[in-house]
Amino acid sequence: MRIGILGLGRIGAFHAETLSGLDAVESLVVADPFADAAKAAAERFGAEVADSPQALLAAGVDGLVVAAATDAHPALILAGVEAGVPVFCEKPVARTMAEGARVLKAVQGRDVPIQIGYNRRFDAGFTAARAAVRAGELGALHTVRCTTLDPAPPPAAYVAASGGIFRDCSVHDFDIIRWVTGREVTEVYAVGGNRGADHIREAGDADTAGAILTLDDGTVAVVSNSRYNARGYDVRMELHGFTDSIAVGLDDKLPLRSVEPGTTFPAGTPHDFFMDRFADAYRAELTAFTEVVAGTRPSPCTIEDALEAGWIAEACTLSLHEHRPVTLAEVRQA
Repeated sequence: MRIGILGLGRIGAFHAETLSGLDAVESLVVADPFADAAKAAAERFGAEVADSPQALLAAGVDGLVVAAATDAHPALILAGVEAGVPVFCEKPVARTMAEGARVLKAVQGRDVPIQIGYNRRFDAGFTAARAAVRAGELGALHTVRCTTLDPAPPPAAYVAASGGIFRDCSVHDFDIIRWVTGREVTEVYAVGGNRGADHIREAGDADTAGAILTLDDGTVAVVSNSRYNARGYDVRMELHGFTDSIAVGLDDKLPLRSVEPGTTFPAGTPHDFFMDRFADAYRAELTAFTEVVAGTRPSPCTIEDALEAGWIAEACTLSLHEHRPVTLAEVRQA
């Protein structure tokens, strides 16, 4: 099949490399506002260059990968749908929930699949955890813990446009909690602090945050996030039930140092970047998209799924700023 890629920054170029190595993909068509980025991708991957999104969609692509800036996501998703081309779009659907809801309304009833990029759904550990929960191996859940700790904060320009740590970082934890447990979040309470770079505080954001989520069956989920984890990129999940407990992310590349005498775990070099930690997941995610394009599977992460995680992020952001519990029903009605 022939896949188009719009946006060739860090993640777009990474997707181009991944797609070029998939057996199902015969050719790539690429476009980026920066001509040098498109030219570099064309030279590296043997791709065809289009000078605009419209030209790319007219080039006979079977599927469209959107890795452009967030502000462009709504228009590019809709352009793909209007052209009848299946779309893969990196999260978020849009910068605001209101705009995301408008995108959802515009594509409802259209027979064009859309997949939103939440790569943890394709990680082997998270997939195994979901299977264990769904098989009843843990019994009824009572506690979930999720962690995402970045090695270092993003630059000031990124932070200012990110929407905040809950919308940018924690949203991955929110999505995977829903996906693994099969439950919905009903209420949140969030806190945050700043002991690092001034530019994060000046943007009205937190560099370290925590949230308590109440799920619709009474399970308590604890989410911990920080822009500062000097030892590496740390993503983990624990699930505790009345029968058993399991964990995701406890491998030899775990960026933690044990101080227990005689303990040698973890023994490997710590994960230091999200593309390192989730390289296999990204490949599985885009392989799934080729199956969506081929019509052999439905979208594994719909716009509806992405918006649900977004509502949790909205509730946590409001809770952080107002220092109180917030229900999901409240933010949906706002």
